[in-house]
Amino acid sequence: MSGHSKWATTKHKKAVIDAKRGKLFAKLIKNIEVAARTGGGDPAGNPTLFDAIQKAKKTSVPNDNIDRAVKRGSGAEAGGADYQTILYEGYGPGGVAFLVECLTDNRNRAAADVRVAFTRSGGQMADPGSVAYLFSRKGVVMVPKEGTTEDDVMLTVLEAGAEEVNDAGDQFEVLSEATDLVAVRTALQDAGIEYDSADVVFYPATQIEVDAEGARKVLRLVDALEDSDDVQNVYANFDASDEVMAELEDD
Repeated sequence: MSGHSKWATTKHKKAVIDAKRGKLFAKLIKNIEVAARTGGGDPAGNPTLFDAIQKAKKTSVPNDNIDRAVKRGSGAEAGGADYQTILYEGYGPGGVAFLVECLTDNRNRAAADVRVAFTRSGGQMADPGSVAYLFSRKGVVMVPKEGTTEDDVMLTVLEAGAEEVNDAGDQFEVLSEATDLVAVRTALQDAGIEYDSADVVFYPATQIEVDAEGARKVLRLVDALEDSDDVQNVYANFDASDEVMAELEDD
C-alpha cells in the first residue's frame, strides 16, 4: 500500500469529523462556486463542476446550498466572492514536505494563517519552488470497496488511462494522469461502479517514512492548516507502516 493510500484513508476518516464541524461543507461549497465561475454553471459541460457537485452530494451537503453556490459562481445570483488560488510550500516535522492549496479572497489573511500553523506546529514555510518539485499533478478517484472488487475496478479503468489501483482501507484509490481523470471517472460511471470522489491532486513522487510520534506531529500540522477557512487542501509526502497507522487509530 503506498503512502498516499494511507494518507487518503486518514483524510477520509478525518473528513467525517470535519463534516461534523461544518468546515468541510464550507470548503466543498467554495469548490463548487469557483468551478462554476471558471467553467460555467452547466455540470454537463464543466467536468470540474460536475465532480465538485458529486463530492458535495456524497458528503451530504444540502442540494439548496449546492444550487446557490452554482448560481453565485456562474453569476446567476449575486454574492459570489472573488477567490484566488494560492499555493504555499513548507516543511513539517521530520523534514516532511508540505503543499498547502488555498482558495481565498484575502491573500494576507491566508498567508498569515498558514505561517502561524507551520510555526506553532514545528514546521516552517519554504520559498516557492523548493517543495513543489517533489509532487506532480495526478487524478485520483476514490471508489468504495462495497459492491465491487479490485479486479472489476482495474479492468474498468485501465483502458481509460488509469495507472494503478491501490488498496486504501475501505476504498480503492485509482491513480491516473490529471488529464485522464474525466475519462477514468466516466468509465466507472458507465460500468455502474460507484465512486466517492474524483479530484486532481498533488501526488508525492517519494515519501518520507515516519514513526508513530512523527506521524502524530505531521497530522497535528495538517489539522492546524486545515483549521483555516482559506486552506482548501493539504498535501504531504510522509509514509507510515500499517502498524503505525493502527497505533494512531487507537489514540
